[in-house]
Amino acid sequence: MKNHTEIKVRGYHLDLYGHVNNARYLEFIEEARWALFEEHLGNLAAKGYSFFVVNINISYQSPATLGDTLEIDSRITRFGGKSCTLRQTMTKKGTATPVVEADVTFVIAGPEGRALPVEGDIREMLAPFAA
Repeated sequence: MKNHTEIKVRGYHLDLYGHVNNARYLEFIEEARWALFEEHLGNLAAKGYSFFVVNINISYQSPATLGDTLEIDSRITRFGGKSCTLRQTMTKKGTATPVVEADVTFVIAGPEGRALPVEGDIREMLAPFAA
């Protein structure tokens, strides 16, 4: 299962050239991650776990402009020993036009702030979002 989030481009997202500023795309994919965890993974926080991004690789593929509605699909593409990779793909709504693709590596930390192995209940909670 992948998680789906929509964001409408507003004037304050734009740069001098009239398209979304590159830093805003990072905010958009962060918004999609928050939606994923709030909607589906609230049990992580209830158990005292935290979600930390440790690396983001982002590829800008085409510009988004004022009024565009962007669709962000998020799914886990890799489970490692203590980290996972979340692929976030952004397209313009109603098209297959790619805007951004990002691979976000994250860890789940316990109450002491250290990364935990991706196994047991952590893996079970994340597994439905695997590609």
